[in-house]
Amino acid sequence: MAKITKKMVLGDVIAKHPETIEVFFKNGLHCAMCGMASQETIEQAVEAHGMKLEKLLKDLNKVIVKKK
Repeated sequence: MAKITKKMVLGDVIAKHPETIEVFFKNGLHCAMCGMASQETIEQAVEAHGMKLEKLLKDLNKVIVKKK
């Protein structure tokens, strides 16, 4: 199974896995639905918002595994 990585574009992740929206919001990444989401990677968004990348990736991958 494919896993979500830091190089993936936010909009692509949300389009393929809509269940991740809640994870982005819970982790403080409320811009996951803004215009930049279609161009910005998860890594870029995390850096711009001063978040913890590894925690977000862990939470994102956990939710897509549960969905399967």
